[in-house]
Amino acid sequence: MFMIVGLGNPDARYKNTRHNVGFDAVDALAQRYDIDVSMRKHRAYCGKGVIQGQKVLLVKPQTYMNLSGESVRAAVEYYKIDPEQELLVLFDDISLDVGQIRIRRKGSAGGHNGMKNIIAHLDTQNFSRIKIGVGEKPRGMDLADYVLGHFSKMEREFIDDSIVQTIDAIDTILKGDINGAMNRYNTKKVPQTE
Repeated sequence: MFMIVGLGNPDARYKNTRHNVGFDAVDALAQRYDIDVSMRKHRAYCGKGVIQGQKVLLVKPQTYMNLSGESVRAAVEYYKIDPEQELLVLFDDISLDVGQIRIRRKGSAGGHNGMKNIIAHLDTQNFSRIKIGVGEKPRGMDLADYVLGHFSKMEREFIDDSIVQTIDAIDTILKGDINGAMNRYNTKKVPQTE
């Protein structure tokens, strides 16, 4: 089974914020493949389905971003997931332009608290992830205010496009071709929002 985790915060006030693009991506993936992600388990909303012939578990941790690892570890242990082979995490990245995505097989948290917590709980950073660019925070602005803020209308269009790219990349990854996904999607550039 392949576990796909989207990161975000559970309260309605965080809906459609920069920090919740992981949730948005899982919701879009669930919609495309008609997977019900309403089962409450492992301190998350979960849903089982099949994508590209591969059994998948979609997970949206409900622990708040900074404690995402508690939920992820519980699901990994319960389903006996091998993080290096069967885990994919989707999350926001302020070092990428709005709408750009970057696929990695492993890596550090890069300052992302949700990823830091997952790495700490799994005791490894060797798992795949797709970073969804939300743009750099403006100078002088508090980081928390920025990531918990909403997109402009134009930025939202770029984000929606990047979520489609993310789902297409997941299709390729689930066919066993993460290198192909990286070659195709890591080089895509998006127009500047300014």
